[in-house]
Amino acid sequence: MNWYLEVVKKYAEFSGRARRMEYWMFALFNVIIAFALGIFEGIFGAIIGVDLNILSFLYAAAILLPSIAVTVRRLHDTGRSGLWILIGLVPVIGWFALLVFCVQDSQPGQNQYGSNPKEITS
Repeated sequence: MNWYLEVVKKYAEFSGRARRMEYWMFALFNVIIAFALGIFEGIFGAIIGVDLNILSFLYAAAILLPSIAVTVRRLHDTGRSGLWILIGLVPVIGWFALLVFCVQDSQPGQNQYGSNPKEITS
């Protein structure tokens, strides 16, 4: 949960680097929260007879900027410009390429975006 909260705290920080763990734990918690919201909306909506998709929409809108920021920082960690996120606009091939970039290990040592977060001991 700390990984998720760290990303939310740095919601508009596009500089620096993000480790794989930070990125994927954030993604995991997003999936869990979205799944829980979907179940809640389905059950509660069936009880009162109203479609409650507004909760999912509000969550998605609130988490959009932190998601973009952590993806840009993850790309920085692999030595790529944050503009590579735009490849995600190309269906299927772009999504796959972005996934491959986010799965790759950190670039060792310091790069133009900062020092390797794996090597920082604090």
